[in-house]
Amino acid sequence: MLLQAELSQLVLVDYQARLMAAIHEAPQVLANALRLAQAARHLQVPVFGTEQNPSRLGENPPDIKALCQRTLAKMQFSAVEEGLSEWLRPPEKPPAGNARSLPKHLQKQMQAAQQRSSIVLAGCETHVCLLQTALQLLEDEFDVWVVTDACSSRTERNRDAAFDRLAGAGAELVTTEMVLFEWLRSAEHPLFKTVQALIK
Repeated sequence: MLLQAELSQLVLVDYQARLMAAIHEAPQVLANALRLAQAARHLQVPVFGTEQNPSRLGENPPDIKALCQRTLAKMQFSAVEEGLSEWLRPPEKPPAGNARSLPKHLQKQMQAAQQRSSIVLAGCETHVCLLQTALQLLEDEFDVWVVTDACSSRTERNRDAAFDRLAGAGAELVTTEMVLFEWLRSAEHPLFKTVQALIK
């Protein structure tokens, strides 16, 4: 199964400066998060951010925060506990006009087509906030794609243990370049050169 840009949403978890100072390979992780967000904006993929206890840990970097449509301040480790699922799956709008203007099976198809159920997830710490958010998104029946080179923890052991657990729970483990090229699908995509430039 390949990612589709039109069915994707990007969630960037807790890239706050006070936290990132202790994170393994922080510069590369931040660079990849920024690439994901920039590509998402070019390809009209919604981008959301989260910030853990921002009064203590500060905000996400301005260049990342500026690319997010909304940023969720949270105290729970899982952003789902603070309402992230409602952002990712807003309440369905009732059909306009006469409710009987379309057969029920066509109404359901239209509603399903509007849902973006593939959640591309990246952030820190992988074994705490990202893991708990991902597991609850899976419980909420989203398809979760964890971008491994845009995630980290204070130690490699914690990060890698989280990846093992996420894979076992049904999350897809991917890299930044996998995501970008699957969103594009073809070198003939009108934005191919724009997105390719982000990784050169």
